[in-house]
Amino acid sequence: MAYSKAQNEATKNYKKRNPEQAKYLNYKTMARSFIKNLATQEDLDMLKELMAEKEENDRARK
Repeated sequence: MAYSKAQNEATKNYKKRNPEQAKYLNYKTMARSFIKNLATQEDLDMLKELMAEKEENDRARK
């Protein structure tokens, strides 16, 4: 998708000012893409286990 010069500059500035948020969004996008396009059933099963562990750990901290 083509962006204007101004939009590209705004995106660059946002990423520069918010590096942690930009990294978070990039990882989130990559995870979604992996799940939608590449993951096997074995991968999905492993991810489900990891998510269950994460939820359990997060609940224990509260």
